[in-house]
Amino acid sequence: MNTRKAVRLATILLVLATISVGTALGQKDEKPSDEADANNPLANFVAFNIQNYYIPSLTELDDQNANTFWLRYAQPLGKKVLMRASLPTSRVPTGSGTTTSGLGDLNFNFFYLIDTGSPGVSFGVGPQVTLPTATEDETGADKYQAGASVVFFNAKSRFFQWGGLLNWQTSIGGSDNQPDTNFLAIQPFYFFQLGKGYYFRGAPVFAFNLETDNYHVPMGLGIGRVVAHGDAVYNFFVEPQFTILDRGPGQPEMQWYIALNMQFK
Repeated sequence: MNTRKAVRLATILLVLATISVGTALGQKDEKPSDEADANNPLANFVAFNIQNYYIPSLTELDDQNANTFWLRYAQPLGKKVLMRASLPTSRVPTGSGTTTSGLGDLNFNFFYLIDTGSPGVSFGVGPQVTLPTATEDETGADKYQAGASVVFFNAKSRFFQWGGLLNWQTSIGGSDNQPDTNFLAIQPFYFFQLGKGYYFRGAPVFAFNLETDNYHVPMGLGIGRVVAHGDAVYNFFVEPQFTILDRGPGQPEMQWYIALNMQFK
């Protein structure tokens, strides 16, 4: 399956799933709860997230594993703009059982928040920029990159929240010794509230390298707990993700997504 067909299939699956589940559950237009806002990427709070992806196995690489640790910070800039900065640290295989570790490329998203007329629906769109801050060739692209992002989050229902994030970026400069980049990422969100702060969750990232035609499409289902304490909300979760479509070497066959997300009101 080529990348264009994989993107089309992943998008269709995402749209059909969210429409069918959202319609089946029904929705009330009410202010989101702390549990719902804890997973809203556009929530109007200062946020600091510590996230980790452990990948125990990769395609076409026997007995190899990898890990990516993310620090993410979100800051409202007035009432209409949300800035998010993301910095990874990665350990990646380099062949023959060896690995390389180092900082990755620093990414900035700027979302303009559009008034949807509903307190339970958030929508944002804006540019993104990635800087070549990687300390190793294998942990970054060594390119300046730019693109755009779109986010939608529906928290009308106190039982079920859903939405999605689309990121696209391509290289606009940098080292001539490294290949150009052209990446597309589609991330669906689905959260089922269980009560007392517990919830089932899924937020897999469908990753497509449009330059090489490689991709991987995972699906995930995990469990989390939201705890409010004073002016802070703490969101702990673990989510195993299993790849259902992939192409190319070095794609995750499965991965563990573990995180602590914090919001400060």
